[in-house]
Formats: sequence, structure tokens, C-alpha cells
Amino acid sequence: MHLRQPVGKLFQSLSSQAKRVIVIYDSLMGSVVQDATTMPNAENYTFHSSSAFTNFLYFWEEMGKPSLNEVLPEFPSDEGCFPTEFIDLITKQFELLKIGDGNIYNTSRAIEGPYIKLLENIEGGKKVWALGPLNPLAVEKKDSKVRHPCLEWLDKQEPDSVIYVSFGTTTTLKVEQIQKVATGLEQSKQKFIWVLRHADKGDIFDENEAKKLHLPNGFEERVKGMGVVVRDWAPQLEILSHPSTGGFMSHCGWNSCLESISLGVPMATWPMHSDQPRNAVLVTEVLKVGLVVKDWSQRKSLVSASVVENGVRRLMQTKEGDEMRERAVNLKKAFQISRDEGGDSRMEMKSFIAHITK
Repeated sequence: MHLRQPVGKLFQSLSSQAKRVIVIYDSLMGSVVQDATTMPNAENYTFHSSSAFTNFLYFWEEMGKPSLNEVLPEFPSDEGCFPTEFIDLITKQFELLKIGDGNIYNTSRAIEGPYIKLLENIEGGKKVWALGPLNPLAVEKKDSKVRHPCLEWLDKQEPDSVIYVSFGTTTTLKVEQIQKVATGLEQSKQKFIWVLRHADKGDIFDENEAKKLHLPNGFEERVKGMGVVVRDWAPQLEILSHPSTGGFMSHCGWNSCLESISLGVPMATWPMHSDQPRNAVLVTEVLKVGLVVKDWSQRKSLVSASVVENGVRRLMQTKEGDEMRERAVNLKKAFQISRDEGGDSRMEMKSFIAHITK
């Protein structure tokens, strides 16, 4: 709310100088941009950074779960997904969604077509554009002098032989859980890259934020050659696009889901909070390009080393995992087609540009 006044002044300045002002704002920032609705030459478009599937479920629940022709998969409630303060923010911003003139989603009809249609049905005539994925679908190989060391290690591995393990930048695993993950990875005998670091806390220059998370005694020595532990920032897109990467154990943040699927990598799901439990359902039950390592119903429980080991083995060493990899590669191709001339995402982008420049 503190940003409303200065942003409102900016809009007034732009409105007085421009023929037309187009405002694209995050779905949780409606309170900041609401004054744009008072300007006759301004239009507002809401950008939703989570999946169409997850967004539809939230809107559908808010509407009282009216009957649908579509059959929805079983999905978890949002209990435990958000702290109370964040729920209050979402509730306040939800009331302001009506100020938008249309909705933009970072997804593609290639993977979420049915849920985009469901959103269109409940939007009350507002336009819906699926412009994603917004991440690159191909990553250029950088000069060796500036490449991350883990990529040099990946270059030496066999195709689809490495599982990438990363739980995002907003969660830090408990010490006990780190020990279990380490033991599970070691026992799986599978090549891995594990990003192990504290959650971001705001000050990247604070040396105290880089405190070393402790692994079992001798772990890194025992897995030398089999695995790499990355304790700083990792080049996720480059890792996922590398031919040696064959799986991704992930917290299921939507950006990570999109990056993994659009680069043809199946997932082992371990949701932590917010939209992640429902994204995990989309990945495992709808798209069928992933398996469950930690179910949301067991969110308060410690995941055992044997469960981690089993999840890694299933994804990387079984026919079931190979089939998931094949489906992921097919979705990668579908994403690429959607971006090409005449494809869904390309047409949606052209439609949006035409709409705001008419």
C-alpha cells in the first residue's frame, strides 16, 4: 500500500503525456496500481505468475465450487500452504482483480489448454492470454572461462544420467532432513548435482547468510565423482538443458516446473509451500511427467533416506522413469511448436500486442 501514492503519481504523469497507458501488474500488486482505473486512457492487465491449473482451483473454490463438465484430479486443500499474513494479502488483492481489463498467464495452451478454457469461462468476458513459457527454450553454451564448474562436470557424464536436486531459494531444509537427503542420494548410486544453500533473506552481501549447511561426515569425499554439491547460486536453466541431466528433484515452484518441462526433464516432486502442492499434482497426475517424493499430506514428517533413494531410482533407473522422460520430451516439442510461427503461444502474443495497440 505504501507504493500506491508514488505509482499513482507516475501514472498521472504518463497519462498526461501519452495517448495510451498500458499497465501490466502482478496479481498481488492490485492495491498498488488501482489508481490507474481512474485514468480514461489507461488499461490494466493482470499477470499471473502461477499455473493456470492452480489459479483455476483457487478461483473455483472462491466461487463455491460450482459444477463442472471437466473432471478434476484430486488435489490438496490450501491448508498449511500460506502463513496467515500472506492469506490476508491474497484476500485483499483478490478483491482488486476486478480492476483488470484482462489476464495474462505464464503458461501455454500446449500443456494447460483445458484449464485456460476453464479460466476463460469464469472470467466474465475478460480476455485471457497464455503467453508462456517466458523462459528460454534453448540455452547457448557459454565460453568455458565463464561457465559454472558444475557444467564442466556435467560435460563428462552420460546422457540422462544425472538428477538435479534443488528446492528453490525460499526454503532451507532442517539439518535432519539434509542428512536424510544426503544418505538417500548416496545410497541411490545415481549421479547428481545438489544445490544446498540457505533460503534468500534479502542481503546477498551478508557473509552470515552463507553459513555452511552440514552434511554427514565424509559425504562429499564418498560421493566424489558420483555427485556435486553446489553451495552457491546454480545456473538452473543450463543444468536442465544439458543432455546429461535426466531428472529434477524439485520444490515445484511454477518457474522451476516450466523450465523443467519446457526443457524435457521429468520431475521428482517435493512441494514446500504456496502454490507448489498443486503444481505437483499438475506435474504428476495431469501431465504425468513426474513422481511424488514427498506428498503434501505428509508435509510435517521427515522424508526418510529410503524414500529419497527410491524416488531417485524410480525416476532415473526404471522403465516408469523412461516413460516420464519420453512424455517430458514430447511436451518440450509441444512448447517449441507453440513458440513457432502459427503456434499457440506465438499467436497469443500477437493477439495481445494487437489488442493493446489497436
